Amino acid sequence: MSENSLHTKPSKFVPEVKGRLKQRIVTVPETIYRASGIKVLGTRFKSLIFSTDVAILENHNAQAVMAVYPFTPQLSIIDAILNVSQVPVFVGVGGGVTSGQRTVSIALHAELHGAHGVVVNAPINNETIRDLYDILDIPIVATVVSSYDDIAGKVESGARILNVSGGKNTAKLVKKIRGIVGPEFPIIATGGNDEEQILATIQAGANAITYTPPTTAVLFGEIMTKYRQEKKEEFFEED
Repeated sequence: MSENSLHTKPSKFVPEVKGRLKQRIVTVPETIYRASGIKVLGTRFKSLIFSTDVAILENHNAQAVMAVYPFTPQLSIIDAILNVSQVPVFVGVGGGVTSGQRTVSIALHAELHGAHGVVVNAPINNETIRDLYDILDIPIVATVVSSYDDIAGKVESGARILNVSGGKNTAKLVKKIRGIVGPEFPIIATGGNDEEQILATIQAGANAITYTPPTTAVLFGEIMTKYRQEKKEEFFEED
């Protein structure tokens, strides 16, 4: 046996078990697992899926869910997502139009119903973050959308995780935030569905990545295309 072979780390074989029916799921890019991950309430995650579609939330392999949406937070939506999801959920509780005591009440409901964290929108004021921090045991995830946000103020007020969503500039924004909060503060960042952007965001300092899946309409379209092709081939075989 050569000296080099003694020091070669063998690759790990990962056995995979599939069901007969549940084989089509949304799969996050493997690149995401180069991130360090974040541990919340004893559970470590590197990948989050950005969706409120209950069908997708039942059929994906991400380690957590980022459930935020462009409407006022509603308890019926939060409860439905928490009921369906089999992985930790971080739910949106407002911070823009919905704020103040209403946000605090929704956040407490989310915690009591099993959320792993609450996500607040970028416009939220620091006073509301402090009110959330005083009443919640689960972490407050504060969204940052630009370098003009009061990043230090959000952290000082009680945000325990930052959720960076800077569009095409996300990686640059993450790097800048790292210079403000230091190397150990947990950062989630959007990666979209582009592997190069995901890798750049991780290298900039993100600990976990939010993946944007294709919509159910797009997924269904792919299935319908497959069915049409199969029917066409079946027709010509019979002819």
